Amino acid sequence: MFPLKDNIPTDRTPWVTIALILANVVVFFLQLRGGGSLLEGPTTQAVIDWGVIPYEITNPGDECAISGTNLVCGGEQGDQPPTWATAFSSMFMHGGILHIGGNMLFLWFFGNNVEDAMGRVRFVAFYLLGGIAAIALQTAIDLNATVPSIGASGAVAGVLGGYLLLYPRAKVLTLVFLFVFFAFIQLPALLFLVIWFAQQALFGVADLTNPTGGGGGVAYFAHIGGFAFGLLAIKLFANRQKHDYVQPKYPVY
Repeated sequence: MFPLKDNIPTDRTPWVTIALILANVVVFFLQLRGGGSLLEGPTTQAVIDWGVIPYEITNPGDECAISGTNLVCGGEQGDQPPTWATAFSSMFMHGGILHIGGNMLFLWFFGNNVEDAMGRVRFVAFYLLGGIAAIALQTAIDLNATVPSIGASGAVAGVLGGYLLLYPRAKVLTLVFLFVFFAFIQLPALLFLVIWFAQQALFGVADLTNPTGGGGGVAYFAHIGGFAFGLLAIKLFANRQKHDYVQPKYPVY
């Protein structure tokens, strides 16, 4: 499912949402200058250097780096970025054009209204803290995991959780793919986001029960952690919420 439009106009230009999207796009293409490809994203070296690795978080002072063809963790491993820095840099890296395209679509669609409800400064803090919460839960699932994580999806998931509580009755024009067919369907935001969260939870549990079953390298528990943060923290950040958003402002197909 892909969101296309909702029925909530914004009162203010969402400059922070726009800036975050631009920052992600710029970082993506700057990373490609050092190698990698549009489809697969930056090089393995760049991902290990600037992605967030749970082992480095739970073992302060120990680092992970490539030695030959292997990933070696423990002690100092050359000139590696500080672990705290990778917690933020990882949020602006993506594993290919489809990865960044999907994340930025969701960020634009849901972020503009959440930013409108809390203002620019609060939205920056909310977004980054959502990303940190995502990393925290993904790390808690496997404290010594050495697989680096990259992507804005954890922070974006925080935005989704906030949107769910702010505008559960909003109408979302959704593109739904059914095998080789597709359809445009109007869904309540509550249903759209509950379905999305249920997918993340089911895939996350499947990864736990069958960790070699090919989860596609997706950090599902990061999505869950970010979403949970959005649900729990939105009332602390949002200070202006629309209440006249029930009627759709676009044609229904």
